[in-house]
Amino acid sequence: MNGLRPEDYLEPSCVFCKPEEGAPTPVDLRRCVTRLDEYLARNDYAAAERHLDYWRQEAAAGRDWRGLLSIENERMGLLRKMGKREPAMEAVQRAEELVSRAGLEDSVTAATTWLNVGTVYKNFGEASKALPYYEKARAIYESALPPEDCRRGGLYNNMALVLADLGRFAEARELYEKALAVMETQPNGALELAVTELNLANLAEAETGLLEAETEIETRLDRVWTLLNRPELPHDGYYAFVCEKCAPSFDYYGRFADAQELAEAARNARELLGTSDQ
Repeated sequence: MNGLRPEDYLEPSCVFCKPEEGAPTPVDLRRCVTRLDEYLARNDYAAAERHLDYWRQEAAAGRDWRGLLSIENERMGLLRKMGKREPAMEAVQRAEELVSRAGLEDSVTAATTWLNVGTVYKNFGEASKALPYYEKARAIYESALPPEDCRRGGLYNNMALVLADLGRFAEARELYEKALAVMETQPNGALELAVTELNLANLAEAETGLLEAETEIETRLDRVWTLLNRPELPHDGYYAFVCEKCAPSFDYYGRFADAQELAEAARNARELLGTSDQ
């Protein structure tokens, strides 16, 4: 049984109260993220939200603006997954203010923030608002990061999703191919490759229709299946997440047995980790 942590029982101070003067007090981000990952691995989003609320108050009280920005980035992702639009948009506004406050406008940290902001807008059906943030992130990533950096692959994948939503299929395909090229260089990139291949299958259907895209879809699904069944893949929480993400698409495209196997693989992985929802 996990012991209680301060965020489980302490009332945080108000983030909008003026902090005392003095040198900033950095928060322990490693400790914060390690505990957060434990909550996310078992899909305990409510505990994760309480945890991040506690740490954001600690960072604000200590005037640790960089630490607070990192926490707001984590909150954007969590609140997006929880479907909490208004709190997520508040986190977006807070993160934008913190980028400026910390003097990080042209940094990789800012680019990661723009990526997260864009993903919030995309998740809540506002692709046209998401795209400018992805464009800002791309400009920084491509100038500051090497071509094989996995962060570039993640950006290309997410930006392609928005372009597909906007009907800009050729541009989306180009970025998906860029994402594949990056992820193929990663030692443990099979899961990201699988997600991108699945996105390309969905893009083919959106662009030309299900019948015209049937051959490409089957080819892409075969690749996804092979990638997810690589024997060297660790069956951890992220593996379970990707299997859960892919299973409905296999079901949609009529590969029912494969969909069931992926769902079962996800359940088994979570049970081994002690993170089952049951």
